[in-house]
Amino acid sequence: MGKDKDRQVYHVTTGGEDGWRVKKEGASRASGVFDTKADAVERGRELAKGAGEGQLKIHKRDGRIQTEHTYQNDPYPPKG
Repeated sequence: MGKDKDRQVYHVTTGGEDGWRVKKEGASRASGVFDTKADAVERGRELAKGAGEGQLKIHKRDGRIQTEHTYQNDPYPPKG
């Protein structure tokens, strides 16, 4: 199992008037800004999957996490 500290985490958040942003956790700048949430989620998925052990956290407009997707070596895989 991989270590969480090695996992690359990306967040999809609203940029207000600027649309939706994809940002790597700990980065100072967004990886991309998109007109729609769907486009931001698609790009975030690509980045997280390409990171080896990646995770995508998709936020609602109010900032709360809506859903999370973990790619490769999920430490908490879905049951059932």
